[in-house]
Amino acid sequence: GVPGRDGNPGANGIPGTPGIPGRDGFKGEKGECLRESFEESWTPNYKQCSWSSLNYGIDLGKIAECTFTKMRSNSALRVLFSGSLRLKCRSACCQRWYFTFNGAECSGPLPIEAIIYLDQGSPELNSTINIHRTSSVEGLCEGIGAGLVDVAIWVGTCSDYPKGDASTGWNSVSRIIIEELPK
Repeated sequence: GVPGRDGNPGANGIPGTPGIPGRDGFKGEKGECLRESFEESWTPNYKQCSWSSLNYGIDLGKIAECTFTKMRSNSALRVLFSGSLRLKCRSACCQRWYFTFNGAECSGPLPIEAIIYLDQGSPELNSTINIHRTSSVEGLCEGIGAGLVDVAIWVGTCSDYPKGDASTGWNSVSRIIIEELPK
């Protein structure tokens, strides 16, 4: 006889097993890094104040000050004092050189300081020896807001010790360097 007509389509079968992976596609165009486009670039911000022969013989008080414009509130300040320091006394004494920021010592995380301690020594040695040494007081301070910052170096006493005869910046250049750093 004659072949019959086509029947109705049947129901879908069960899914087949996955095929093998295809080959790699073509390399795309170079894109932009989103982080770079949103992040501000860091511009160096620093200042140096220097003095020739400060010759400052005070034992307590402010020695020198340098005003700095801090650009960001979320940055840290790196400060450095470099200059001649001297302490002399006939019995045990201690002096402390330290930085202040707008009149207050650093609290983020701790004060920036250096000390000189002298003991009375022995009778054979001259306990009033007068040595001036170039020294540094340096550190980082966080938590200072943006804007003008008065950075000062001071001399004071060490807790529980008598003060001696201090001298700062004798016969040499002294400097304060201030640098703003990203956190």
